[in-house]
Amino acid sequence: MTGETVTGDTEAGETAGRTAGEVLEWSRGLLDPALREATVHLSDSMRRVAAYHFGWRDARDRPTEAGGGKAIRPALVLLTAVASGGTATAALPAAVAVELAHNFSLLHDDVMDGDLTRRHRPTAWSVFGEPAAILAGDAMLACAFEVLADGRHPAALEAGRMLARAVIDLVEGQSADMAFELREDVDLDESLAMAANKTAALLGGACAIGAAHGTGPPDLIDHYRRFGELLGLAFQLVDDLLGIWGDPVVTGKPVHSDLRSRKKSLPVVAALSSDGAAGEELAALYRTDRSLTDAESVHAAELVEAAGGRAWAESRAAYYLEESLGHLDLARPRSPASDELRSLARLVITRDR
Repeated sequence: MTGETVTGDTEAGETAGRTAGEVLEWSRGLLDPALREATVHLSDSMRRVAAYHFGWRDARDRPTEAGGGKAIRPALVLLTAVASGGTATAALPAAVAVELAHNFSLLHDDVMDGDLTRRHRPTAWSVFGEPAAILAGDAMLACAFEVLADGRHPAALEAGRMLARAVIDLVEGQSADMAFELREDVDLDESLAMAANKTAALLGGACAIGAAHGTGPPDLIDHYRRFGELLGLAFQLVDDLLGIWGDPVVTGKPVHSDLRSRKKSLPVVAALSSDGAAGEELAALYRTDRSLTDAESVHAAELVEAAGGRAWAESRAAYYLEESLGHLDLARPRSPASDELRSLARLVITRDR
């Protein structure tokens, strides 16, 4: 395993010499038992959908281990808590709440986007139906706030407010994203504002929530929030790049999936906003009222690249990463969590799924 190595105290499993991958493994080791415990309290019908979505059970409710993603958001909660003078143990309910809120959004997104695959498996709605997936997402969101309240940490009330605001922004971002699909005149400023809500708000909230479990003053919590928000913009740019050029064996989604559905992702909007023949030809393809064919999707990817959309997105992701690390420095995080946060941040723009 490669990556930056760090040293850390031994509270709650923080061991020395961890790479970004080892940090995620540590975080997952803390998160999974608590997350499973939280979902046990859902009704049987909702628990079954949630357990399938998280990869713990198959469609026939038999135990399986399908994997639940990297869980970067809860890792950020735990690490920012430690970096700001708190403990991972105390921040664990908040990490669970953030992961539940994130997966509420994934369940709903899959329904709205009509996606058939997530994490190499059929999506929950395609297995259990749209109503069941929507309701399971609603149950997860309610469960998130229940977990925070049950944690009884002094920061729980403020963390609940932060999470609520992040979810409100996330929903607004998703609403804008859906509206963009019906418009031809979407510009880059609108698209970046949408990404700031849909993706960056929850990552920023995760970092602020974690920092609220520490001992730092409010101005430092704000720097953690900005660290997460800017990292979230980089995250969305990379996600959009993977949605076009990602390897389906790795991403678990069909190649060119975003283009096939004529999704106005950030690289696409950058290409459409460019001057030149490639951007104009791409706009003509996107004006059709049907899904693109395989051949058209391949050509659309070529046009996005020719119009500069791919290069712009890669450059912008690197810019947001550096800006986020600047705010992390201003937050004055404690070592070794400071180095671990930097490692996780850099993983965002090199991740493969």
